[in-house]
Amino acid sequence: MHELSIVLNIVALVTDEVQKAGAGAVTRIDLEIGTMAGIEFESLDFVWDVGVGGTVLAGAERHVHRVEARARCSECGHEFKVEQLYDACPQCGGYFHHLLSGQEMRIKSIEVR
Repeated sequence: MHELSIVLNIVALVTDEVQKAGAGAVTRIDLEIGTMAGIEFESLDFVWDVGVGGTVLAGAERHVHRVEARARCSECGHEFKVEQLYDACPQCGGYFHHLLSGQEMRIKSIEVR
């Protein structure tokens, strides 16, 4: 379950930013996570409270924005939603494509007090 290590990395990054801002705690955090980022969203929810307990993120409102995976077909240029990495292009059936979105994992914003 690597989601706990991801939460701990988020805590470390946010703690640095809170210290730079001279704030005491985080009241809200917004995360962007792509559906192809390799994160199990249920596991992330499960380990969140344990990972942030006793940190600047304890008690913060958390919002996770799921970024839909989209690709562009290398053969015909069609853009389409991807459910799995090797989905075929719905227009031409080609299997070679470039992911445009869906692999992101970022802290979009934090609110501090």
